[in-house]
Amino acid sequence: MEMTQPPGQPGTERRIGDVILDLKNISLSFGGVKALTDISFDVKQHEIRAIIGPNGAGKSSMLNVINGVYRPQQGEIVLRGVHRTNMDCYGAAKAGIARTFQNIALFKGMTVLDNIMTGRNLKMKTNFLQQAFYLGAARREEIAHREQAEAIIDFLEIQAIRKTPVGRLPYGLQKRVELGRALAAEPEILLLDEPMAGMNVEEKQDMCRFILDVNDQFGTTIVLIEHDMGVVMDISDRVVVLDYGKKIGDGTPDEVRTNENVIKAYLGQAHEGSAA
Repeated sequence: MEMTQPPGQPGTERRIGDVILDLKNISLSFGGVKALTDISFDVKQHEIRAIIGPNGAGKSSMLNVINGVYRPQQGEIVLRGVHRTNMDCYGAAKAGIARTFQNIALFKGMTVLDNIMTGRNLKMKTNFLQQAFYLGAARREEIAHREQAEAIIDFLEIQAIRKTPVGRLPYGLQKRVELGRALAAEPEILLLDEPMAGMNVEEKQDMCRFILDVNDQFGTTIVLIEHDMGVVMDISDRVVVLDYGKKIGDGTPDEVRTNENVIKAYLGQAHEGSAA
């Protein structure tokens, strides 16, 4: 992902491609508790794929399976046609998967710029000795990575706070910085765990715009957990629905919206027009 295109300008036409990530019959247990049971779904290149469900449905557990935090007891993970069942967090990151977290996981004492720079760690080519003594190659590399981080700051419209310690920022801006750190890794697949939780209406609108821009301008595939049904139905290409660790629905927003199992388990009165 090259941050060369100014925000707000249209990128190349977004086209949803072939399956890039295929999860087959995933089951995950903790002791005697089943978090996920025989779940299968796929993610296509360049799409926005939402995962929804009530609290405790297994949504975050599924993201943790995708990026290697948890290893399922059963099932297969196929990434770009390669079986990656034993993938760990480092392997997922090297394979182009980045994520944000439900609870903000930033370095609160570091500036916005420095936090975003940490997302460039896997892109570093120089060794520890070169970096420690700031030798020529390390100096050139840091300048290049800093330029990328500054481009992300411009893209996310947070230039005015680039030198501010993250811990001093309001919650909505911290969530934007966390998105920036994930983008710094230039992911092919971006996992977003409730990116709009705790935000007001204006902050949600901004975050939706950035998510759509990342997907449209850079072609980044996005897997999204979000409780706001208005957001999910507006920006998602396809939605998979979990309930008590089982899949109960999968399809386009319109198909999910009219799925009787989903209405009973999750949407409830929201289907009839009340707020979700």
